[in-house]
Amino acid sequence: LIDQTLPPGSYDNQLLRDSLTLPPTPELGTDQPSTAYRARWQGKPSAVVLEAIAPDGYGGKINMIIAIRYDGEVSGVRVVAHNETPGLGDYIEIAKSQWIHIFDGASLINTRDKDWNVKKDGGKFDYMTGATITPRAMVQAVHHAVLYFNAKRQQLFASTPLTGDKP
Repeated sequence: LIDQTLPPGSYDNQLLRDSLTLPPTPELGTDQPSTAYRARWQGKPSAVVLEAIAPDGYGGKINMIIAIRYDGEVSGVRVVAHNETPGLGDYIEIAKSQWIHIFDGASLINTRDKDWNVKKDGGKFDYMTGATITPRAMVQAVHHAVLYFNAKRQQLFASTPLTGDKP
């Protein structure tokens, strides 16, 4: 799934070896340590893949990974696990729908805070009729992850761990 979130040729390091353990992070919806996979091109930061959780999906938690380019633009989002209603809320899976691509290219620069909502709530993100809770939860989780990334960008790529992390 990580490879699906980052375009080919956008990094040349081994992501699984260039990772950072993050402490429980409310902005990412995590209450346990999670992993940030750092992508680099010729030694320079190019993106990070964060584990995140939308805690308020219709069926409960929606676990996902979110790739964010160094400039703050979402490269891709993939759902890792969920309990959404089959046939109604499961369109968040790439195997069932292309809906998840609505996040591709979103950033704090091209998407105002008020637009980080589904269209029904006055935002810019589409949703499937009859299944508003699921995309609403995902849009908020992605927005929080982008805000977190923008606040912690330098620290995520530093060689020293983030606060609460052990070297």
